[in-house]
This record gives sequence, structure tokens and C-alpha cells, in this order.
Amino acid sequence: MTTRGRVVGFLLVDGFSMMSFASAFEALRQANRLSGQLLYDWFTCTIDGRSATCSAGVRIETAHALADCPEPDLLLVVSSTSHPLAGEEAVHRRLRHLASRGARLGAVTFGAYVLARAGLLQGRRCTLHWENLEAFREAFPALEVTGDLFEMDRDRFTCSGGTAALDMMLHYVAKDQGEEFASGVADQFLHQRIRERDEHQRMPLRTRIGVSHPKLLRYVELLEADDAMRYSQRELAEAVGLSSRQLERLFRKYLHTTPSRYTMDHRLRRARSLLRNTSLSIIDVAVACGFTSHSHFSKSYRERFGTTPRGERGHLDRVRGETA
Repeated sequence: MTTRGRVVGFLLVDGFSMMSFASAFEALRQANRLSGQLLYDWFTCTIDGRSATCSAGVRIETAHALADCPEPDLLLVVSSTSHPLAGEEAVHRRLRHLASRGARLGAVTFGAYVLARAGLLQGRRCTLHWENLEAFREAFPALEVTGDLFEMDRDRFTCSGGTAALDMMLHYVAKDQGEEFASGVADQFLHQRIRERDEHQRMPLRTRIGVSHPKLLRYVELLEADDAMRYSQRELAEAVGLSSRQLERLFRKYLHTTPSRYTMDHRLRRARSLLRNTSLSIIDVAVACGFTSHSHFSKSYRERFGTTPRGERGHLDRVRGETA
């Protein structure tokens, strides 16, 4: 058991998730409270030393710019954007410097993009939120990307976000203070057990869509796994032992929609994620999501989200310009 206080830094990027941030630092605060000692100290910083605003609009004042922050034992990048940041090359240099000085580096949610672009995830397992796993793997094909809750691979920590940040930091505390102590910290949060890193991010499909019919569950599972949209509705139905008519009946009975509408919604939600989190052209996004016509893609997208794919991209560009 260590008695030396560790220093943990949090690099906050505008739009960060307050839940992810709080889940991470609250584990440290509670560890100090239970021990009666300063086991952990922490600080927040931003790229320029100004305040950071979370996705809910709450502003956090910070005392440091990344360039002059204290040298931590662990620095976590807390970000909810996959796009390059203003002045990111300077961020990369600072992160590489801290790594060379022996600091552990980590990321919560989309902060993995910052570490990956800095060249700091090679040879390490890493993860991020399930919604962006496909886009991240496409952007960094040489990296070992898992779909686990979090990864603690030697001196690199990455986390899918949300309450998984609490589990990751509880494991960090357990390595320092022992599993019994970490379980006591978890108990303070009514956290019934500390989840392991390799548990699934998403709730079971039967819980998520509220269905228990095995063949319908298997159909939806195959549909969601078919990222390249290689299989038709008929082929997927045959793969689970259903006729087209049986499939229609099951969808109407349990999901109150048709297979075609469900599939279209799935394709459009995937397209929205790719538009928001990758640099793929709009036509490439359309093809990746199974659309053979740009006009059909644009029309369907507008009907679902109230804007066109081009409008989606334009809005994101304006938002990034305002926050740069």
C-alpha cells in the first residue's frame, strides 16, 4: 500500500462530458476522504488556461494551461470531440514531453483521438465510446482498438466514458491501495461492484430494445454487425430461419415498426455518426451506409434529422469555428 500522494491532471476540452469527468475525479476525492490522507491530488487544465465549458453548458475554471501545468503521475484528456483542436500540435508536443518524463497518459471518451494523433497509443490497447469505435478504427487502422469498458495497458489508460470512468479510476486506486480499499470507495457511490475492463460497454440487446424473442434478437444483432451493409433483409432473415412474412410480423408485434423502417433508421444513425466523427466525404458516407443514390441519402437524412448531410457538416464546422 502506497502512502505517497499521486498527482492526477485533467485536460478539459470544451464540450467535455461532465459525467465522465466527475466519475473520474470523484473516485480520487472519496479515496482521500476514506483514508483520511491526501492519497491523491489533482488539477484541471485547458489548452490555453481559460475556463472550459462542458456539454451541458456548465463552466469549469482552471488554474493552468497545459504548457505550464504541474508534471502529473497521470494526465487524462477529457474530450467529447473527435476533431483536431486549435493548437493541437503544441498539445502533442507537451503530451509527448510528459510521457518522456514518466507520466502515464490517458483519455476519457473521445480524448483517445488526441493521444492517437500524438502517436502515443502505438503498441497499446485502447478503447473509446461504442458510438465512435468504427470511425476510430478507420482513422487509425494500425492501433489495437477494443470495445471494452476501459483499457489500462501499462502507461496508457483509455476509457469509453460515462460511469466507466469511475470503474477505471477505481482500478487505479486498487492498484495503489488494494482491492478492499477500492471496494470501500465504490460502496460510497452505491456502486455495487467494480466492473472489469473487458466487460461490454452497451447493455444487452434484449434490454436495449425490450425484446426477448430469440430469432428477432439474432436478426437485429446481425443487422447491427453488418457495418458494410453487405446483406439484404431477405438474406439476414434466412440466416436466422425466418421468412420475410414472419419477419414482418415479428417487427410489427414487438417493435411496432417494419424491418425496412428499422433498417433505414439504423443506417441513418450510422451515417450521422460518420458525418460527425470522420472526414469521409458525404458520398463515401452514403455508400458506407448502403445508399446507392446521393439524392435518396439526402432526402432520407432530411426526413429523419431535419437537415441534409451537407447541412450537418456545415453546422459542425460552424460550431468548431466558434469554439476554436
